[in-house]
Amino acid sequence: MSAEPPDRADAGAEAGADAGAEAGTGVSADAGADAGPGVAAGTHGYSANRDPLLKRLRRIEGQVRGVEAMVESDRYCIDVVTQITAIQAALDKVALGLLEDHAAHCVVGAAPELQDERTEELMAAIKRLMRHG
Repeated sequence: MSAEPPDRADAGAEAGADAGAEAGTGVSADAGADAGPGVAAGTHGYSANRDPLLKRLRRIEGQVRGVEAMVESDRYCIDVVTQITAIQAALDKVALGLLEDHAAHCVVGAAPELQDERTEELMAAIKRLMRHG
C-alpha cells in the first residue's frame, strides 16, 4: 500500500460515509407526473416522503458534480472510482426505497384487478436494478 496525500485518503472515506448517511430514497420532480393506471396523480408511495427524497437526490447530484471537479483537476484514478462507487451505492439506496414504497402503496394498495400487473411491473424493475450491479 503506497502513501497517499491526506486529501485523497480522506475523500474516499467521506464519500462512503455520505452515501449511507441519510435514510430515505428519492425521485426526480418530473418522474412522478404520471401516477399510472388506477392511481390518482400525486398519490405515489413516495409522496409522503417527497422532501427527504429530493434532499437525498440533491446530495447525490452534488456528489456527481464533485466527481466532475475531480476529473477536471486531474485527481488520482482510484479516488475518482471510489467516489463513483459511493454515488452508485446512494442511487441503489434510492431505488430500493422507491421499490419498497411502490410495493407497499402501488401494489398492495392497488385494486385487486391491478395487483398481478403491478407485481409483474415491480419484479421487472427489481430485475433491472439487479442487472446493473
